[in-house]
Amino acid sequence: MASITKHFNRTLALSCSLIALSQINYGFDNQAFSTTQSMTAFTEQFGDYDPETGKYAIPAYFLSLLDSLNYIGFAVGLIIGSLASQRYGRRMCMFSMSCFALVTATITVTSHSKSQILAARILNYVYIGMELSVVPVYQSEIVPAPVRGFIVGTYQLSINLGGLIINSICRGTSTLEGNKSWRIPFGLFYVTPFVIASLIWFVPESPRWLLLQERIEDAENSLKRLRRGTMTDEAIATELKSLRVGLALEPEKGKFRELFQGVNLKRTAVVVAISFFQQATGQSFASQYGAIFVKSLNTINTYNFTIITSCVGTVVCLWSNFFNDKIGRRKLFIAGSMVQIAALFTMGGLGTASPITKQESAGIASMIAVFAVGFGLGWGPLTYVVVTELPALSLRDQSQRVSALVNIATNFAVTFSIPYLIDDGYADLQSKVGFVFGSIAVCACIFVYLCVPDCQGKSLEDIDRLFHEGVPVRKFRGYKLPPVEGEGKVEKEKETV
Repeated sequence: MASITKHFNRTLALSCSLIALSQINYGFDNQAFSTTQSMTAFTEQFGDYDPETGKYAIPAYFLSLLDSLNYIGFAVGLIIGSLASQRYGRRMCMFSMSCFALVTATITVTSHSKSQILAARILNYVYIGMELSVVPVYQSEIVPAPVRGFIVGTYQLSINLGGLIINSICRGTSTLEGNKSWRIPFGLFYVTPFVIASLIWFVPESPRWLLLQERIEDAENSLKRLRRGTMTDEAIATELKSLRVGLALEPEKGKFRELFQGVNLKRTAVVVAISFFQQATGQSFASQYGAIFVKSLNTINTYNFTIITSCVGTVVCLWSNFFNDKIGRRKLFIAGSMVQIAALFTMGGLGTASPITKQESAGIASMIAVFAVGFGLGWGPLTYVVVTELPALSLRDQSQRVSALVNIATNFAVTFSIPYLIDDGYADLQSKVGFVFGSIAVCACIFVYLCVPDCQGKSLEDIDRLFHEGVPVRKFRGYKLPPVEGEGKVEKEKETV
């Protein structure tokens, strides 16, 4: 803990805490919609009455739409946020998305029809898309290299924490009568955007973004605010010089097509594959459909189960954040993949029994919690770390845009398909869907072993040099880069560009 705190002064701590808070609404939305779908009042408000059973139920088609069409808003928000962040700065993007979220929260809380709640979720995901486009990038740009994994990993940690908070609240409101049982949890959507919009101007702009805008003096002042008290003035000046040297030596000009040219093609392929595998291994089955699926098993209280899985995911994710800068990204990725593989195949195997006993149903439910352990250990937090530290400095926004769109498209495809895969009126796989996602998790584990580098402890500029000097990705961690030339090199490079 001491090795982490020594890198933080008051300004950097405030910045990281505030930005981490902005991600909690993602967890609020993700888990609130998952949990409230199992509430009687929510089902009666937005479901259809079945005269044969005498009960209300949300039809599979609307459940699929509710949990998949939101990714249209996600993609739109990602593009808008990425362009706004690149053009107007990280802080302006975060301020704008927070103001927008206050509007979408109002639409959500006042929903009374299928069309309104569906529109509300799509619009709220515009905010979440903007958040994904800017938050991990900003985090990776402002923190020192030795704690980059810890801080960027808080993106997933905050999502888990938001899920834990909202699940706990849903547990308490589930006993209330009427629509207030689900309107109260949705009312929390107001809190985080209001705090962010009010306080975002108290944190510094990204020094790296300011350098890209050729605002050298502003970049120096921002870096001083983020480092003063933990580094000497000479060390701060050296870091600023290193940032300028790295930018000057970088051959990329910030054009989108450069993502797919030369060594950047390898970098883009890695971040795209990482974003794909994070969603393709079935995390949405556990996070968005877990509550409904567990309810169908009739083994454990749905609300207690969601709280348990949220607690487990949060604790494991926190542990991963503390140690990924020491243990390494690859090892935790592989360990997390192995846990996921074991959980998914076990879940699938238990589902082959006919009939499925109560003990087997309990085992299936427990495997969803075990899956959450694997996800929180590796693919949850570390995806955001890797996809923001590998791209070229001037291509970071474009790379984040592409990788996140792949992430969203994969999440959409998986989320849209799950009801049809598990519903007894369609494929009727039930827990045997674990065989599908488990097979993909095996591919993900192999990919990490062969293609994902360990970059902990290295600055973003050093990572850029490692790629351009042709260092094999599996040798990144132990490779020692020769020193670069000094400030004079910066001016020389600027004259030749």
